[in-house]
Amino acid sequence: MSFGPPPSIYTQSARAADTARKRRRTKLLAALAVVVAFALGGGGWFLASGDDSEPTGARRTVAQSPDDIRETTERVPASPEGRLMVEHDEENLPKANDAKPRYAPGTWATDKVMVKGVANRLEGYNIALDATEKAWSLKLDGHICATSRHVTADGRTAVVIQPPRPKGSEKDGVCDQVVFFDLDTGKKLWQKKMPAAGTAFVTNTNLTLTKGVVAVAWGSGSVAYDMRSGKQLWNSTLGSECEDKAFAGGRALLSLLSCGSPPDVTFRVQRLDPRTGEPQWTYKVSDGVQAVYVPSSDPPVLAVAAGDSAVTDLISLDSQGKHRATIALNGYEAQCGERYFGLSLFGEYENCDGLVVGRTQAFVSSKENIATGQPSNWIVAFDLGTGKTAGKFDGRELQRVHPLRMSGDDLLIYRRGAGTVAPAAVVRWNPRADKETPLLFFTLPEDEDGKLSDPEQSDILFQQGRIFFGRRELVADDKYPTYGVLMALAVGSAGLKH
Repeated sequence: MSFGPPPSIYTQSARAADTARKRRRTKLLAALAVVVAFALGGGGWFLASGDDSEPTGARRTVAQSPDDIRETTERVPASPEGRLMVEHDEENLPKANDAKPRYAPGTWATDKVMVKGVANRLEGYNIALDATEKAWSLKLDGHICATSRHVTADGRTAVVIQPPRPKGSEKDGVCDQVVFFDLDTGKKLWQKKMPAAGTAFVTNTNLTLTKGVVAVAWGSGSVAYDMRSGKQLWNSTLGSECEDKAFAGGRALLSLLSCGSPPDVTFRVQRLDPRTGEPQWTYKVSDGVQAVYVPSSDPPVLAVAAGDSAVTDLISLDSQGKHRATIALNGYEAQCGERYFGLSLFGEYENCDGLVVGRTQAFVSSKENIATGQPSNWIVAFDLGTGKTAGKFDGRELQRVHPLRMSGDDLLIYRRGAGTVAPAAVVRWNPRADKETPLLFFTLPEDEDGKLSDPEQSDILFQQGRIFFGRRELVADDKYPTYGVLMALAVGSAGLKH
């Protein structure tokens, strides 16, 4: 599979892109000023959204070691005013159409940098207002094949890459190198070649992280490495009736196994000991299921497509892999496997953009509602023990809402803006008290809003008072092919309450 050519050196066309970027930045800053005046000076709108008190459960924090997977609890800022922190354009895109974009998989953030994967490199952008834009750049030994949303508590993560090989050779397109790196510094900590990975490609390679372990699966094999040393801990190869299709990481390590041959494929999910790969329990998914995604390892939750390609149900399991509840998703959109126009690229089995799983509840987006005078969509909380609804968060007319992640026991939600009518926002929702607390108000460039706000097209992260948007596919503008294309944008709050 072609990823498009790597970027070339800085040229005169990039200077034209700088002019366009400055123009867009001026418009964005002016819009942010309007948002602040509207949200803070508008009298009741901001106050009606919530206050700066800490809802019960919002400060639920977990003491973490450096190798733990990061779980951040957000604080209420001193001001919800949004300020532009990062704006980065990708330059020198080939004159091509949507059928051949430059892929930019992977977006991460720490308190210091926003990091973006693009083509065959990783780039870190400073998020301090008085700093130069680029913090670091790490050229990889090939294009990125798989990424993980998981980051360690001390800011490390991994990618799988595809080393270049002669066209038509036996290993052309094989993704068999793992790179573990530091997000703050861009330092490569180690790089390892995956064993017997001749059938690992961008379409079937899945990467995850759990405490102290980096794990990769590609259908006909899998491997796990120690984070600190890069030492191989265990691996499996083709030979049984079931294949390691993917792993789900975070607090635990689950393996998704595909058994049998089409059309009679069945699925199993196993909890593994991360250090040995030994199964601790196995759950057999019912026959007839077409696809299985694993959005959460602990608590274990499966998103299954029963008789269709779209997710139809959630299945929650207990700590021993026993069935707890089945949640029918009629009228809801978990948005699993819907990135890249439904193509299976860069690892997809942990990624459900319309679904967030907490300790006791799952939060799922509804389908879009086009009725006038009603919310564009809403998010419903389901109890993982009973499967029953446990709360509802409404969007607004023309303002869809998307679940981002948990912050302690509360849910972080992105609410889209509505042009000059209302700003975009990140809010924290306490489903137990049904209380909404605003964290950030901002606006996005009008011509980029649709793409940045769509979780199928862009990564949307919230970390330590800042929201980050990272485009996944980049295509030159037909009218202005020499201009850069906005790839990364971040907005931060004016201040955090300490």
